[in-house]
Amino acid sequence: MIFDYHLHTPLCGHAVGEPYLYVQKAIEKGLIEIGFSDHNPMPYHFDDWRMRLDQLDEYIGLVEETRKKFPQYPIRLGLECDFILGFEEHIRDLSSRAPWDYLIGAVHYISRDWDIDNPSKLDRWKKTDIEATWTEYFSLYTKMACSGLFDFLAHPDLIKKFNHKPSRDLASFYEEALTAMADHHLAFEINTAGLRKPVKEIYPEKRFLEIAYKKNIPILISSDAHDPNEVGQDFDLALDLVREVGYRELTMFKSRKKIVFPL
Repeated sequence: MIFDYHLHTPLCGHAVGEPYLYVQKAIEKGLIEIGFSDHNPMPYHFDDWRMRLDQLDEYIGLVEETRKKFPQYPIRLGLECDFILGFEEHIRDLSSRAPWDYLIGAVHYISRDWDIDNPSKLDRWKKTDIEATWTEYFSLYTKMACSGLFDFLAHPDLIKKFNHKPSRDLASFYEEALTAMADHHLAFEINTAGLRKPVKEIYPEKRFLEIAYKKNIPILISSDAHDPNEVGQDFDLALDLVREVGYRELTMFKSRKKIVFPL
């Protein structure tokens, strides 16, 4: 009986199912609360997998309408925000536009034209230096952690999605980002969506989690559901992993404040 804060809506263009269906599935699975956190709009057309800026009020209204359908069930309002250098002020502006319960930071873009988890851009991996790309990804992740814009961070090693990994010890890429998270008192998510991707691994890998635990960095567990059937999916495996590493509590959010949730 835990919670799931990383759920999408059809407004992003690549999720299916109305929000009330996600809530019904969460209740069926015994989750005590959920939160929607669709991809943030950009100030202009940026890609085809997020709501438009003029749909932000519609998104907020959709969550409020769902809350009215389930008045006794906690439904949090969040946003998954892309950290892209040069758009920090845009995120600050978005943060003032609604009574958010949390903002999630995420790195999808290595450059303005390369969202590294996009299946339509798989060919770029054949032409890239994998080690240099991982280095750039975690440099951006570190900058995101230092930005002060977010409450927790998403799928830390998303870059492994298509199973492109450097040959050297992956832990060497994590240290700086994890130190920044610890210094800025940030949580990050254990995201089970990786099990549904080509890499077939939870984000992040166990070694990342072990280093985070030693640095006392708080965590939560998310499904990154784009379909009601994915709500809370594989949470049993995620719970086994975090307990094995040593974690005994998760972090909840309400009105952008942390709440400790004992396991």
